[in-house]
Amino acid sequence: MDFGLNGKIAIVTGGGTGIGNAIARTFSEEGATVVINGRDKARIEAAASAIGPNAHGVVADLMTAEGSEILAEQAGRLGPVSFLVNNVGVFDVNDFFEVSDQRWHEYFEHNLMTAIRITRIVMKDMLARDEGSICFISSEAAIRSIGNMVPYSVTKTAMLGLGRSLAELTRGTSVRVNSYMPGTTATESVETYFADLAKQQGKSVEETLRDFYREVQPSNLTQKLIDPALHGRGVIQLMTNAAMNGVTHRADGGTIRSIFG
Repeated sequence: MDFGLNGKIAIVTGGGTGIGNAIARTFSEEGATVVINGRDKARIEAAASAIGPNAHGVVADLMTAEGSEILAEQAGRLGPVSFLVNNVGVFDVNDFFEVSDQRWHEYFEHNLMTAIRITRIVMKDMLARDEGSICFISSEAAIRSIGNMVPYSVTKTAMLGLGRSLAELTRGTSVRVNSYMPGTTATESVETYFADLAKQQGKSVEETLRDFYREVQPSNLTQKLIDPALHGRGVIQLMTNAAMNGVTHRADGGTIRSIFG
């Protein structure tokens, strides 16, 4: 299927690894020019090279206004930005009562403010051109609130509110803003987490994952980690469907028991 991406410019924040990298690869495979960012020059350039000749790595820290401006400017030199995927984020398992104010602020900076800063720049230009599509990569944790990941769940819920609110600003235009909620995915960080957990428990990774789905996510219908490449296809489909605006697309393996989303 041709998604009409040839020659289009796409920014995928944090596209060097994980779900962001899978999304960036899919954009590139579909003919788009992709711009990814990171703070480590060697790492981000290597990631861009691995994606393909249509990928560009930009050293930019979106936790600063300057970094957001650098990313938008570098991408803009290639042409008008038609797609913006806000993917930067962090997660960890923690005790709510032990999470400091500073760590809460760090979560909001990583998971929300990075998206706000770059969107504020890119979306304004999209509205002026009356063309563009934005996607916020949230998480199924935004709805399935997780007790040992409270800061992560809260900031991902806030991201859904941000996406819907910004969609309201597109009324009557050809600009769209949507959100995407992936479930537990086989990214580098998640695989490392389960490998460390298996070691702590004296089990194999396979046993640890089996227990995870039985005890933590018994409602999950696939009972396995999601291939990041599947999210690449899902996000492309969401962002190129002109009938979808202000919605949240769920790709969580059926963990959330709902007929909606």
